[in-house]
Amino acid sequence: MFVFYSPIDFRASLDRQFIAHPCNMKDFKVYLGLAREQMVEVLHGSLKNDNIPETFSLKYVDDSGLCFPTLYVKIVPLSAHGASFNSSIWYISMTGIADEAVIQRVKQVYDQYQETQALRHLLKHLRQRRLLTPYQSILERAGVEVEHPLVSKLHSSTVLHGDWTNAERVLHELSDTGLFESHLQSHQSRAIWKRIHGGGGDNVPSPRGGHAMCIDHRNSLIYLFGGFDGRQCLDDLWVYDICKRTWRSLDESTSSQLEAPGPRSCHKMVHDPTSNSLYVLGKLPESDELKTRQNGNTPASRDRIAPSRTSASEFYRYDVEGRTWEQLTDPAGVGGPSLLFDHQMAIDGDRRIIYVSGGRVGDGEGWSNTKYSGMYSYSLQHKKWLLLQHLETGVHSTVVIPPRFGHSMVLDPTTQTLFLFAGQHGDNFLSDLYSYDINTSTAKELSSNITACGGPEPSFSQRAVINPKAQEIYVFNGLTRAPTSGSLTFLPPNSPCWVYRYRDRPGKWLRVLHGPTGSPINDDEIPVSRFAQEVVYDPTTSSIYFHGGNTGTSGPLGKAFEKDNEKEVTGSEERLGDFWEMKLQRSSSSDVIRRATFLIRQQRFKEMCEESPAVRALAFLQNEVSSVVNHHDPEEAESFRTLLTHLLSSHSMPGSPPLHEVPERSGETLPPRKRTRPNTPEQSPVRLSRTEAGGATTGTSSSRSAGKNVAERMLETKDPLEPATDASSEQRFQQRNEVFEKILHFIDQDEKQPTSNLLDLFGINLSPC
Repeated sequence: MFVFYSPIDFRASLDRQFIAHPCNMKDFKVYLGLAREQMVEVLHGSLKNDNIPETFSLKYVDDSGLCFPTLYVKIVPLSAHGASFNSSIWYISMTGIADEAVIQRVKQVYDQYQETQALRHLLKHLRQRRLLTPYQSILERAGVEVEHPLVSKLHSSTVLHGDWTNAERVLHELSDTGLFESHLQSHQSRAIWKRIHGGGGDNVPSPRGGHAMCIDHRNSLIYLFGGFDGRQCLDDLWVYDICKRTWRSLDESTSSQLEAPGPRSCHKMVHDPTSNSLYVLGKLPESDELKTRQNGNTPASRDRIAPSRTSASEFYRYDVEGRTWEQLTDPAGVGGPSLLFDHQMAIDGDRRIIYVSGGRVGDGEGWSNTKYSGMYSYSLQHKKWLLLQHLETGVHSTVVIPPRFGHSMVLDPTTQTLFLFAGQHGDNFLSDLYSYDINTSTAKELSSNITACGGPEPSFSQRAVINPKAQEIYVFNGLTRAPTSGSLTFLPPNSPCWVYRYRDRPGKWLRVLHGPTGSPINDDEIPVSRFAQEVVYDPTTSSIYFHGGNTGTSGPLGKAFEKDNEKEVTGSEERLGDFWEMKLQRSSSSDVIRRATFLIRQQRFKEMCEESPAVRALAFLQNEVSSVVNHHDPEEAESFRTLLTHLLSSHSMPGSPPLHEVPERSGETLPPRKRTRPNTPEQSPVRLSRTEAGGATTGTSSSRSAGKNVAERMLETKDPLEPATDASSEQRFQQRNEVFEKILHFIDQDEKQPTSNLLDLFGINLSPC
């Protein structure tokens, strides 16, 4: 435990360095807090057993985006590198901000946040208990905003007035204001696939893997270049017109042109919208291709064969209008990367900057001495390369993204952030995720294991595209390994894909389901599993285009998967030429409105059963309620069927007492009972003074209150602010409030009352033994 004399803002990092030893700490956790009793976990990490310094970024911002200071730091060793050894920490340093003025500002904001949250929880509790007068008094005096005005309007219509028509109208206003967006984004999406034949015949690209593809979304054009067809590398250039849905060959063989690239695979290509040009970088060099062809168990060797020529770093520009190639200056000679392959490339079209990360350096030494490339940027306007991160550079306060190849990298131009994840380093498949802030030139590890967070398995040659508007990344699985399979690789069945939502860091992973809801999926309606395919995203139509790849697997594990999935294996590795369009199907705002309307009409029907003739209530059930039910959803259909029991039970006894005297039905719950003492019997009345109970009661009122707890006594008393025309009973008030809080599940977290309850803050109070 580290204790500081004054609070510190840990905005930087924690780092360590020591020599290899079996006692060295491996897994550990770090906790921060302003008090010993209120420390929170900010890091769960793992150290390598070597003498290379490691740096870890500590969380200093909570889930609501609030920066918090700390006075205590606790490091908890979980395991050592050696079995049966105690953990030891030889050296550690911590970096943060101790400036008193900065800490004072941070603590002031933090204290204000705590005060506001305490008031919001109190206000929610008062409203739940029907104490509307003190609720309104505190609200006006404190000036605290508990929820969006439309949410308050919904509460008034639903709970206080029972104005169901107006309540349904408010649902549409909530949707128009965008208060359902977070709910819609948080739900699991479904992939709707459509096979594109592109004109058919020979006028389509041949089957291949390891090719390059990019999109000109302004003109709705997709470009495809090169690849490996299982026998040789290709040098043909194609364009697909999204509007016309046809392929067109731009060049059958670029080798015939001066200064044009030769046949290649494992290269990358981007489109510059300003100059309407294609930029191609890298390739697998001849020496590596010949060696990797002899090493068939290496996943990175699947789509390579020796090309006819290699020229320096292989950097080219294609003028789309003039249909001419230009060989650009060798990047290695002007501060850029050496010849590389299996790298990643992204472009910021507005700023005209290309970003290149990772990849293997093609120096001719093959797999015996693997070298990796760093991270670079290239300004198209100034024709200048810049090294952003080198593998061996970086001080203790700087996070260096580990080297890799066959990984994924995407760019969010709005936030100026690069996301890098997965890939291969040495013999290991990676499952980490990093972000790189271009404006501050700093990297941050978002996750050391995305698989544990609901993401894909560690994989090589998976593909990813980004939707900056929705702040989502779509990932298509590549080649992976089972935990116990050693170096054997396989392709997961059913073409798995994921969506990573990064609006709130560290983000959220969700598996994407195939096909529309409730519809069976045939094998020919989705692409077969593969790797080394190419994927692009069209922001104009929110569509993903998916082409080619390699279905091959390595080792008996892969063949077992093929057998289990009844795939017909025609060769060890089959290259594909199929072309697909994928759209994500999400829950719509209209569906949220329908579901919320169903909740409102259920309550309206229950009240009609108690107040209106049975014929009228039945007609409302058959027409108004049934029309907003998804009868294909088993849960909704069951809820609809059980509503009929309310009609039968309410009209089975002609002499039923008034609503406020109807006994509680089974299945309708009250708020948790709060006892004043642990040994108070459940049915015993709570002992309160006359002042605490709100004055003396006599006669029937007193007998009716006997045996009720504090919550029940508050709920049975109508508040002066309630409308005089609506004399809701305790039971009806709770039912309406339950409907209101169920609808709140659809509304953005920042626009509604706290999700947790005030009672949740009080646990069991036991003295230590």
